[in-house]
Amino acid sequence: MENAYEEHLCLCALQNLFGFEPKIPLALIDRLGSAAAVFSLDHESLREIFGPYGKQDLITKQALDDADKVLSTLPPDCRFIGFGEPGYPTLLAECPDPPAGIYYRSASPPEMVFRDLEAIAVVGTRNCSSYGYDMCDKVVRALVNSSRSPLIVSGLALGIDGIAHRAALDAGGTTVGVMATGIEAVYPIRHKELARRMVQTPGCALVTDYPPGTQPLAIHFLRRNRIIAGLSRATILAESRIKGGGMITARLAASYDREVFAIPGNIDCAQSQGCNLLIREKVAEPITDVGEFVCSMGYAPPRLQTARDVEVAVRETFEKELPQDQAEELAQVAALVKRHRDITVEELAHAIGTDYARAATLLGRLEAAGFARPDLVGRYRIPPR
Repeated sequence: MENAYEEHLCLCALQNLFGFEPKIPLALIDRLGSAAAVFSLDHESLREIFGPYGKQDLITKQALDDADKVLSTLPPDCRFIGFGEPGYPTLLAECPDPPAGIYYRSASPPEMVFRDLEAIAVVGTRNCSSYGYDMCDKVVRALVNSSRSPLIVSGLALGIDGIAHRAALDAGGTTVGVMATGIEAVYPIRHKELARRMVQTPGCALVTDYPPGTQPLAIHFLRRNRIIAGLSRATILAESRIKGGGMITARLAASYDREVFAIPGNIDCAQSQGCNLLIREKVAEPITDVGEFVCSMGYAPPRLQTARDVEVAVRETFEKELPQDQAEELAQVAALVKRHRDITVEELAHAIGTDYARAATLLGRLEAAGFARPDLVGRYRIPPR
């Protein structure tokens, strides 16, 4: 075995063996000088190092054979990057508990993706509100359109994570999804297309510290959160309940002495209680103005396009195909929906003095043209444009 591959193989074996105890491989490497040296010791020498806990029994030739099988069967666009090897993220290596290696999937080399100090994590609840959706989208687009366009890191989960990834891609930026499964799998399955898009977009990637075949168990998501925080110079909690993965990630980021920010929300909204708590505890700085926040991160001045007022945009769109009075009516309805986020058909009908059918028709026209968006229970809002 060539020395470089031997070290690579041993790093992979240590990661697969001690993924839930990341400090063990690092301590072994620090003491012995390399991962390969760990597997060169006899059982008695290993017992002296590990003590009475029996973990020395895991350091076997079988562990190396298993790692060799994993490496040899990785898909063509996947690789394993060991701690200390070229491409291993610098910021992650600075953490007290980095993995002995990560599995990586991308169309781009890791050196292109992991730009030092240029990654920002955006995390939050799966069950986000329309306010959380809009603010997450707005903040990510502002960052991507800034003068330096940082890498957006998140967890590929439903809700805020997916919104952050899509906003980065749609704005022409780059994003990394940290998975709680093996690199060959995508969870949740509804994000399969999103994951494919990320893998195929230059500068984007999927990463995990779990070996292929790992299933999406609840405990795996907790371990995944430290990778999100570790990859990033700062973490933004977009929306979260008191308990949740986003809160864990934010607190981990704070423990790594990384910057933490939170988007404040309605004090009566459960989805904002986590953000408000971190701000109250002074764990996180509040984001109260998106432009000011982007500038404070050193990405000034942001290259933000001034969005046209939705009323004007609707009027210009529909006056080409409808009589002027109908186009004007739709413009006024759009303005009303913008002022009253999460308005229902019934509420709109009451506000403009019409019946349910007419209000539903107006909202349907706006929705079809992309100017309005309902949630699962039929509350409408104006999405970011």
